[in-house]
Amino acid sequence: MRTHLPLVALAAGCTLAGLLGTAIPAHAATGEVVVFSTEFQPLGIYTDPTGCTKLPIAAHSLDNQTDAPVVVYADPFCLIPGITVQPGYGAHLTPGSGSFSVN
Repeated sequence: MRTHLPLVALAAGCTLAGLLGTAIPAHAATGEVVVFSTEFQPLGIYTDPTGCTKLPIAAHSLDNQTDAPVVVYADPFCLIPGITVQPGYGAHLTPGSGSFSVN
């Protein structure tokens, strides 16, 4: 009986890891994130954004017209969080802000 114990424990562990590793679908924001860069460039309009989105290098301000908070990051990989912009609000961006994501 003891010889099967490691095998049973391994099977249970794999089953638990599979259940915990199952991804829950992320909430996709509805609406638009609008980014202003300069007077000489069109607005950047991101409709129903999901995941990490790289900002234009000259991004100056961000307007959150979605139904979810938007987090602005200091890097292009959404690793170093900066500010959170609530739905219906906007924010000036720090030069070199790298990306945004929707929570």
